[in-house]
Amino acid sequence: MNILHIDSSILGANSASREVSSAIVARLKKASESATVVYRDLAREPLSHLSAEHLAAAQGATPEAPAVQKDVARSLAALEEFLAADIVVIGAPMYNFTISSQLKAWIDRILVAGKTFRYGPNGPEGLAGGKRVVVALSVEACMAPVRPAAPLGACRNLFARGVFGFIGVKNLEFVLAEGLMIGPDQRQKSMEGALNTAQNLRAA
Repeated sequence: MNILHIDSSILGANSASREVSSAIVARLKKASESATVVYRDLAREPLSHLSAEHLAAAQGATPEAPAVQKDVARSLAALEEFLAADIVVIGAPMYNFTISSQLKAWIDRILVAGKTFRYGPNGPEGLAGGKRVVVALSVEACMAPVRPAAPLGACRNLFARGVFGFIGVKNLEFVLAEGLMIGPDQRQKSMEGALNTAQNLRAA
């Protein structure tokens, strides 16, 4: 079993999503001693945002700028990591009601026609349906039913429909830690719940 572990929080050791994603990976590794893990820290080693040069390279053009050549190679490496993974674990904090720009740049590298989806007579068809994806989603505010929950719902739909649903992934799970900035008690309660969920995830 190959596990791809992605972190995207800018908070380092203080990150809730990093703590939860690590707990998820630990649970999966414990369940399968033969599991291998590839780790990518998108905050420490960010991928650049897409440019016209990147799009041209995707169509077969050879980039002239050395910096773009290097980044195209890194883009291909990120795609190959994703394609090789059986399980993808993503630490995804919400910043200003959406995912981090670092994580968005990674998503742009894995949504590739002919690799993770293709266009057929009935429209787009996902090619990554055999993967399991677990998202550790951390939210500073509280999105309980008595509060506005639209941003959290939109973020979940971004993954479920806009990204992984598009490329065919049906085995998608969320481990949620919310209300982290409301106060110490709420943060502790939320983290305990998220870590408990992570530790009790099904093995495969």
